[in-house]
Amino acid sequence: MDQRWPLWGRQILTILRLELRKNFWGLRAIPMYFLALAPVLLFGARAILPLPARQAGEMGFAANVYAGMFQLFFLRLAVFFGCVAVFSSLFRGDVMEKTLHYYLLAPLRREILVIGKYLSGLVATVAMFSAGAGLSFLLLYVPYGPSGQNFLWDGPGAGQLAAYLGVTVLACMGYGAVFLAMGLLFRNPIVPAAVILGWEGLNVFLPPALKKISVLHYLLSLCPVPFTPGPFAFLTEPTPAWIAVPGLLALTVVVMMLACRQIRRLEISYGAD
Repeated sequence: MDQRWPLWGRQILTILRLELRKNFWGLRAIPMYFLALAPVLLFGARAILPLPARQAGEMGFAANVYAGMFQLFFLRLAVFFGCVAVFSSLFRGDVMEKTLHYYLLAPLRREILVIGKYLSGLVATVAMFSAGAGLSFLLLYVPYGPSGQNFLWDGPGAGQLAAYLGVTVLACMGYGAVFLAMGLLFRNPIVPAAVILGWEGLNVFLPPALKKISVLHYLLSLCPVPFTPGPFAFLTEPTPAWIAVPGLLALTVVVMMLACRQIRRLEISYGAD
C-alpha cells in the first residue's frame, strides 16, 4: 500500500475537524439550521393541534402531504439553499476572512484540502437535513395515534422514511459538489447559484428530454410517493433507481475532480475581494 495514504487520511480528518466547527457554529450554519428545522416546526405545531375527524386514519392523505412538502419545499428550497450557504462558503468564506493562505501554505496537497472541506460540508448538511426530514416525517403521523404508529412501524412508513433520507443524502452530495466548485470558480457564486435555481425550478415545466439535464429530476425519481405540482407540469417517467443513483454519484465525482483541478491553479489576492 502507498505509504502516503495514511498521511492523507490524517490530513483529511484534521481538516474535517477544523471545518466542522465553522459549519455547525459559524455564520454559514444559520441558514442551514433555519431551513432544516422549518418543516419540523410546521409539523410539530400540527401535531399538537386536534386532527379533523375526516382525516383520522387516512394514511394516504398524510403521505401526499409529506410528499408535497418534501418535493416542493425541502428539495427545491431547503436543501438547495442550505448547500449554497455551506458549500459555496468553504473557500469563498476563507477568502473573505483572509485565512485561506494558512491552508495553502501548509504541507499538504491541495486536492486533500478540497476533499476535507467537502466532507465537512457533507457531514454538516446531511446531519441537519436528514434530521429535519426524519423528524418532520415522524411528527406528521403523531396526530393519527395508533393507526399512524402501525403505518410507520408495520406498514410502508419505515420504507418511505428510508427512501426520503437516502434522497436527502444524495441531494447534499450532488448539490454540495456543484456549489463547492462554484465557490472555487466564481468570485460571487450567488449568480451561478441563481441560474441553477432557475433551471431546477423550471424542471416540472420542461419536456422529458430536458428534464434529464437536472439534478432534481433524478432526486424526484427516487422519491417513494409521486407528487404532481400542478396542471401545467409535464409528466414523464421517473428514471429507474439503478440509473439515478449511479448517475448522481458519477456527477459528484466528476464535479469534485474539476474542483481538484481548479484548486491547483488557484491564486488568492485578498485585495481583489
